[in-house]
Amino acid sequence: MLTKRTRMIDASGIRKVFELGQSVENPINLSIGQPHFDVPREVQEAAIAAIRSGRNAYTLTQGLPSLNARVKAAAEESTGREFEASMITCGVSGGLVLACMALVEAGDEVLCPDPYFVMYKHLVNLFGGKPVFYDTYPDFAIRPERIESLITDRTKLIIVSSPANPTGAVHTEEELKEIARIARERGIFIVSDEIYALFSYDGPHLSMASYSENCLLLGGFSKSHSLTGWRLGFALGPAELLTEMTKLQQYTFVCAPSFAQEAALAAMDFDTSAWRNDYREKRDLVYNSLREFGYRVEKPGGAFYIFPECPRGTDQEFAAEAIKDKLLIIPGSVFSERNTHFRISYAAEDETIRRGLEVLEKLNR
Repeated sequence: MLTKRTRMIDASGIRKVFELGQSVENPINLSIGQPHFDVPREVQEAAIAAIRSGRNAYTLTQGLPSLNARVKAAAEESTGREFEASMITCGVSGGLVLACMALVEAGDEVLCPDPYFVMYKHLVNLFGGKPVFYDTYPDFAIRPERIESLITDRTKLIIVSSPANPTGAVHTEEELKEIARIARERGIFIVSDEIYALFSYDGPHLSMASYSENCLLLGGFSKSHSLTGWRLGFALGPAELLTEMTKLQQYTFVCAPSFAQEAALAAMDFDTSAWRNDYREKRDLVYNSLREFGYRVEKPGGAFYIFPECPRGTDQEFAAEAIKDKLLIIPGSVFSERNTHFRISYAAEDETIRRGLEVLEKLNR
């Protein structure tokens, strides 16, 4: 009865750990990539005001004109370039779905980083493409020669993510310029997932779109303002692509939630620097502690994840050991073709992080 495509996609390993956490008494949850702070009060009030004033109907498929204008202006200021078009999506995940629907045909090859955000691989498979992984181990940097060696006449897209989930890697200007060069010379389109743009700790955020106009920029409010459940993102890029994505949104998501779009206008006026500074301190605490405990680990430049190497065994075996001590972490093979690492999310209260670090110290004695 079910289609073959459903059998190509496994249930999310992240969700499996999340569900497991519901059965563990007083778990130390360092598994879920969700900000530990609440939606800003000003943004909550804007959403409530929108609902109570009756702004609950469908919006235009491409989103509120006022929000599109704000998003486009902000992106143009930060990237130093003009965008032909923009639209509001149901989170970056919704933007990825629409982009893959519009761009990926049967047999197309899509270059994805390894490690990767879980959706990349499965969405490419879902729409009949073939994910081809460019290896970023051991330091999670982009090496142009690895990408160039994988390109064939079937290569359609390169997916880039910076700051990245699950590694927290932030790509340098040189790396991004090299990706832009390769894509330009070989006629390949770029999809850049920049949902963690706020969380770049050691310098200003560098956007792939600053170096390539043959690029779709995806961003959103889920991580920056803790609006994960409100499903609100945006896409900017060539008008031809955005027109098709808007058409596809008509027949899938219809439009992003109306109240959330209204509230996003208030979110864009909110100063998020205190949260970025808080997560920078958490990053330093986790990284320095893991190094002290003897873990092999790269220092993440952004997002709120770190991706250490397992001290022994496979990622699944090590995660199972951690669960015995009530620590919830994600096996690295959820995000990778390897089973050698594990992901920690430090989007948590300091007390929870310290409890988790105590377990990790014990597990590597």
